[in-house]
Parts: sequence; C-alpha cells; structure tokens
Amino acid sequence: TASIDPFTETQVQDALATVLQGRTSIVIAHRLSTVRAADRIIVLRNGEIIEEGNHEGLLAQGGHYAELYTTYFRHQSLAYQPWAEVASV
Repeated sequence: TASIDPFTETQVQDALATVLQGRTSIVIAHRLSTVRAADRIIVLRNGEIIEEGNHEGLLAQGGHYAELYTTYFRHQSLAYQPWAEVASV
C-alpha cells in the first residue's frame, strides 16, 4: 500500500479487516496503519525480533515501534510544520 492514495488505502484497510476477522493471520506490513488493530505485533530489525506486543503496549514501551509510529503520524498531521522543529532547536 506504499504507493496508493489515501482513499484507496482506506478501501484496502477495510477489505483486510473483513478478511482477517475471526482468523489467525500473518500480515507483513510497511505501513503502521495496517497493523495498528492487530492483537500481536512483532517488530523486526535486521531480521531480529526487537519488540513484541499490541499497539498500545508497544507505544507505552517507548521503543522502536513507538518512535516509528510517532514520526510517521506526526508527519501525516496537517499541523506538522518541519520548519518549526528546526527553529526550536
């Protein structure tokens, strides 16, 4: 889903939710929005498992997943102003 528009991504997410409901599935995703609702998320780096848990738990840990999530969604926000970060440093 990396190269599709937001409308199409929403359609894909809705279809995935329908297909995955009530099943055990393995989903490999590059977009964090794809795995946010998963019961169990496994975070890999260089082929090694570095974190494991659900979305809320991984955010609470403040590790790599939380860093990726915060960075990704901060940049997606309409309020994001990269020049403000540079100015405040």
